[in-house]
Amino acid sequence: MHLETQFSVFMVNKPGVLAQLLNVLAHEKINIVAMTMMDSVEHGVMRLVGSSSEAVRKTLQRLNVQFSETQVLCANLPNHAGAFADITSKLAASHINISYAYCTAGARGGRTTAVLKVADVKKAIKVIEGHTERDRAKTKKEVRRSLSSRQ
Repeated sequence: MHLETQFSVFMVNKPGVLAQLLNVLAHEKINIVAMTMMDSVEHGVMRLVGSSSEAVRKTLQRLNVQFSETQVLCANLPNHAGAFADITSKLAASHINISYAYCTAGARGGRTTAVLKVADVKKAIKVIEGHTERDRAKTKKEVRRSLSSRQ
């Protein structure tokens, strides 16, 4: 669980615009950690978390595209059914609002990255990490020592 800078990039909704931007990022050796795209009639908004926020920022400024930045919570999850639901359920139980969320697909048997825009980032980290510690404690088996070994 960690904080990352997410870039919301506003683009004209025309063929080739997304490909052009992704090719420039690739040329700059910027790895895309997570990405989602939404569209409207006139423009698209790409939400992007990259391997280097400074490199992404410089590239977008150089291309003169409109963008905004925000802090998002990134969780490294196992790639199995229910992993993302567990995180969102813990946040819901603590009354932490999720404005939006998306995740990478991940490879079979691998890991996936969940990206969450939450109302209270610090509280969300405490809730999720606190649950993780409690979950680990619950899974540890209690071992009882014999009376003779206690002395």
